[in-house]
Amino acid sequence: MRRFIPAGAAILLVVLMTGCKPSVNSDSEAKSLQAVEAQWEQDFAAKDFDKALAHYTDDAVMMVPGAPPVVGKPAIEAAFKPLRSDPDFKITFHSDRVVVSSSGDLAYTQGAYTTAMTDQKTGQVVHDHGSYITTFRRQTDGSWKASSDISDSEVARPQP
Repeated sequence: MRRFIPAGAAILLVVLMTGCKPSVNSDSEAKSLQAVEAQWEQDFAAKDFDKALAHYTDDAVMMVPGAPPVVGKPAIEAAFKPLRSDPDFKITFHSDRVVVSSSGDLAYTQGAYTTAMTDQKTGQVVHDHGSYITTFRRQTDGSWKASSDISDSEVARPQP
């Protein structure tokens, strides 16, 4: 009987190390992601672009209508630069769908957004609205950060 104890302990250790991942509570994670988005929206409302930028991974990609993809935090920060001094800049967004992977390390949110900002060429305030999808990756500290942020405008573009 004594010789079976070390073998049993070894088998138990292997099982614990290989196959026993805690289950993901999708509802809890969805609420967590919606809270992340709510804070992100508040950071934009306060025009705290440093905090807004902190919601992105270092290698994040931001895609907005009519512009090439913006890749990486430094490029996203540069894209935010004109908005910092725009008194008319506003953005709202809210997800109506949140999906979390079974592994709990990837997720996406899908929803609607509205924006207002000053057109740098005309000086006129431009209003936009549409849909978005944001892909999130769980970080080593357990937080969620956006790795892809894609918006699709529903406003018709002016014809040339």
